[in-house]
Amino acid sequence: MKRISAILSVLAISCALSSINAQTSPDGRIKVTVDNGSLIVRYKGAGGMQTIFTADAAIMSKGDSRKFTEKYTMIEGKQRNISKKGVETAYTLQDGAVLLVRAFNDGVAFRKWCPTPGSRSEVPTEVDFSQAKNNWLLRWSDSYEDFFPLNRQYKAGDRFAFPSLFEYGNGVFALLSESDIHADNAASTLFATDSKGVFRIQPDQNDREPEISPWRVVIIGSLGDIVESTLITDNADACKLEDTSWIEPGVASWVYWAYNHGSNDYSIIKKYVDMAVAMHLPYVLIDAEWDGFDKLPSNEGKTVEDAVRYATDNGIKPLIWYSSSIGWINGAPGPKFRLNKPEDREKEFAWCESLGIRGVKIDFFSGDTNENMQYMIDLMESAAKHHLTVNFHGATTMRGWQRTYPNLVSTEAVYGAEWYNNTPMFTKRAAAHNATLPFTRNVIGSMDYTPCAFSDSQHPHITTHAHELALTALFESGVQHLADRPESFLAQPQQVQDYLGSLPTAWDETRYISGYPGESAVLARRSGTTWYVAGINGLDEPQSLDISAVLKLKAKGSVIMFEDGDSDSDPWKITSLDSSKGIGTSISCKARGGFVMVIGK
Repeated sequence: MKRISAILSVLAISCALSSINAQTSPDGRIKVTVDNGSLIVRYKGAGGMQTIFTADAAIMSKGDSRKFTEKYTMIEGKQRNISKKGVETAYTLQDGAVLLVRAFNDGVAFRKWCPTPGSRSEVPTEVDFSQAKNNWLLRWSDSYEDFFPLNRQYKAGDRFAFPSLFEYGNGVFALLSESDIHADNAASTLFATDSKGVFRIQPDQNDREPEISPWRVVIIGSLGDIVESTLITDNADACKLEDTSWIEPGVASWVYWAYNHGSNDYSIIKKYVDMAVAMHLPYVLIDAEWDGFDKLPSNEGKTVEDAVRYATDNGIKPLIWYSSSIGWINGAPGPKFRLNKPEDREKEFAWCESLGIRGVKIDFFSGDTNENMQYMIDLMESAAKHHLTVNFHGATTMRGWQRTYPNLVSTEAVYGAEWYNNTPMFTKRAAAHNATLPFTRNVIGSMDYTPCAFSDSQHPHITTHAHELALTALFESGVQHLADRPESFLAQPQQVQDYLGSLPTAWDETRYISGYPGESAVLARRSGTTWYVAGINGLDEPQSLDISAVLKLKAKGSVIMFEDGDSDSDPWKITSLDSSKGIGTSISCKARGGFVMVIGK
């Protein structure tokens, strides 16, 4: 990477001191100083890039700085063993609160700590990205489901969700997000102001006065720095679970995509269990509507307990769906109102545990308010008591909870494959959207996109088979739900079935290989000694994807390659070779195509 110069000013405060020396990141790339009312982060020297955050309380004095190392292990995610060095400085504010600022090699984080009740208000901040030449912004909704278009147009008052990606010159990017939401916090979003490129970070509704705000986090650097960063979990609370041995990431068969309905049909659930058995998948999801078993005559008296028992008797671990019952309620599928009260939640989760259910998918929340945050934390803690993993759908995005509550194996918060059920718009935009997600949404945590469909749902897809297969390793999720129907998966070549049956969903490390948001994405993920290199073409025309950086992995062993075939009737090109003989420096992909390369034993 070329040496570049930039300034990232991440916090401008009405300041009583003209200049306060502050911390430098451990490798010296980032220097943080308070000068002329701004907390300025200089990235690799001076000049080139500037972003300004403003707050409402003057800095009175600078306290001590401390060096620290965050060392921890993730059960699921882009990297297993993490050791991150940082420098933290405390500033006393005029209102008696403390501003904590952290500098890392790959970015900065800041939060307000309010030890006395009189100072307990969230920091109203503004951030100036007006010097950025490109942006990828997600329009806010309570489910965080929309596209990240290049250079979204907006007006004052428009609301955008985290994460937000900005590009400056010389290959410098900044990704803005949030970490470490507590039970008395609300999550925050961005609002456009009258000044173009200037946004206000504003917490959602909260009737409480939190003692400490979440960390506002800016990841800074090249696209590789962005993709590989663990800064969101680095700033989250340490794991609060005493025993995590029962948490097992894995792949699941999933019914909803094919039928646009849930799981109230015993015969269909059996098909997905049988698929999991045939393909050696560990999980099956019993999705929404399972409370309607008794209303379907064809079930002939079979109950959801019978469906669960069929899975466990065949060695497949069942997951099961619930409604949160605080978001979409009227017209929504059930079961509803079973988790809202602590005593009902305890009863339901105990029932799940007694049947051998291994996790719950909880859907339809209502946004970023404190009510939602507190409820989600209660759900994760209650589920952990009964050895249940949690997957939030129709919910806010990841904010570091996978470190604090590792039974949170994934969260949706993404325009995923289920949208082939909802609108024809997804068909034409899916390839470019897929090539944007590794640089935006999936950077900050597991993403339950529900990838990989070779057949069609209600609306067709026009990505190739190899593109679809690549999504299973390109996208990181602690539980990876496979979208297609059993007949389609079992009709694929045996090598494809074997690949899916042995696919890891938790990674020892992740490397950026090449790509640019919306155009292409190539990542390498390692599990043990095996590397999975996955790439997709986001364009509507063929292009060659750069894989030259794969050589730096020093991966050894046999290679199996899944590429685009010659035609719709011959969709696969599957080859085997020896890595010692070379794998080349590029791969040609069809329009909306892709590839997967597995290197190892």
